[in-house]
Amino acid sequence: MAGATILLHLELPMNSDHLIIVEKPSDFRWSDPDMEVVTAEHFLADGPRIRSRPRKIINLCRSYSYLSVGYYCSLLAEARGDRVTPSVETILDLARRKPQASMLPTLNSLVGPLKEVPRSVRSLTLHVFFGEIEDPQLANLARKSFEMFQCPLLEIEVERAAKSEVWEVAAIQPLKPADISAEQDGVFTRGLAKFTRRTWNPAPRPRTYRMAVAILHDPKDPLPPSNLKTLSKIVDIGEELDISVELIEKKDFSRLTQFDALFIRETTAVSDHTFQFARKAEMANMPVIDDPTSILRCTNKAYLAELLKGHDVPTPQTFLLSKHSLNTAARLLPYPVVLKVPDGAFSLSVKKAEDATQLVEIAREMLKESDVILAQEFMYTPFDWRIGVLDGKPLFAARYHMCKDHWQIIKHAANGNFQEGRVESVPLSDVPLSILELASKSANLIGDGLYGIDIKSNGEQSFVIEVNDNPNIDIGMEDAHEGDEVYRKILLHLLYRFELRHNISTNNGAGNLTQSSHHAESKSVISVHSSLHGNPDAKNALKIGKKVDGEKLSVSP
Repeated sequence: MAGATILLHLELPMNSDHLIIVEKPSDFRWSDPDMEVVTAEHFLADGPRIRSRPRKIINLCRSYSYLSVGYYCSLLAEARGDRVTPSVETILDLARRKPQASMLPTLNSLVGPLKEVPRSVRSLTLHVFFGEIEDPQLANLARKSFEMFQCPLLEIEVERAAKSEVWEVAAIQPLKPADISAEQDGVFTRGLAKFTRRTWNPAPRPRTYRMAVAILHDPKDPLPPSNLKTLSKIVDIGEELDISVELIEKKDFSRLTQFDALFIRETTAVSDHTFQFARKAEMANMPVIDDPTSILRCTNKAYLAELLKGHDVPTPQTFLLSKHSLNTAARLLPYPVVLKVPDGAFSLSVKKAEDATQLVEIAREMLKESDVILAQEFMYTPFDWRIGVLDGKPLFAARYHMCKDHWQIIKHAANGNFQEGRVESVPLSDVPLSILELASKSANLIGDGLYGIDIKSNGEQSFVIEVNDNPNIDIGMEDAHEGDEVYRKILLHLLYRFELRHNISTNNGAGNLTQSSHHAESKSVISVHSSLHGNPDAKNALKIGKKVDGEKLSVSP
């Protein structure tokens, strides 16, 4: 056809899920990094096709200018469902001067005094490769610049501020491979190895997994959602399911898109890095627990109170207080009441007021943190039900007992120490059906992720206290009855979501297990709940596992 451009459809080797693109073979002069290195011409000609999994692509073209071959490599990689560094969004950000100028001041505090640089030197050019730099004192600047501008090779210009010894970042722009000097080879290979977690030596190809999951955790957290022993168990179960699981920390933000899914095992907050990790994962089309929407909804008790009330979910009587309504509310509220800062966690910022005087005193302090606080009807029970729910289905159950001589499950001391009440795992089959139904209904109002529903029951009525987006799960505690199945179901849930989003065939191995497990789970609780309605024998059958109408009932999928 006259005037038509024909690209040959080439089969690229697929031994690794990482791929490096260069414009000319000579642009990549380093030894075998255990990844495929192909030219831009070959990559563009490869065309879209069904793959076993998305690839992680590192675009090292000489230029990313608009409509250049480097631009098209990133653009078409995204169209094919691959994860590419730099993304098209990054390329455009680097090209736009105004957005870039607004981002650069964030880096200024990380430049440091650079006292060893002579005063006659007014500017410096720094090279950053995958967040790595030669000078250790500039390591924070290099790491942060790569987090902000996800471009493999960056040139940072820093200048002394006029009539000052303070250094400022003046500009950031991409580098090409030829700009890497021989003296910088070690920094480049170290940066690439850290970014991809690959061994920089000719060696047998690493095992290719069905999916790579990152677990975000903080090893210094005194109250982690899962301890290190539990996280190690998840890693082991991942191996059994052909799923790679790696523990990452806050400092690994720039590496996040090298994984296929994210499981957050840190206390989440909208104002900290956990929310940024969740947002970045979601933008990269990665399945994530907890997703940003769930974090937003669950971490604010004011939102939860309105949501649950609006859907007729029974909760303790709840009032929103502000500085303007405080005095009036103090006269009218029934006592005692529990006062809460909406975004508190682990029983922090939760106080009990016995009378109006205490309420005003406590509320005034809380209103310094938030313009709105909650006053909730006080209900004492010796324990709270904690029902773990995954994708709308009960996952585990426990009773969280109150601390001795205290009204909460965690008692915080003024010196920072804390005491926790006893955790009693309960088989799902022993949990009253009304509790399970209430938990599932509440979780479904938030989303399809992993939640911990706190419920108080007085024997006649049950009330939802909170929906937690980051429920505790630990070996021998919440999982004591459901065992390894708790972790298997979480990983298989992520695998199913990953394969579904990328149209990955699941004709063998973990894929079959994932789909069959997911579809079975999707029906189990609904069918059990449906069959129990209007069937007096069914509720008893649930306890002892007998058959009703020829079907054995089970709440656990």
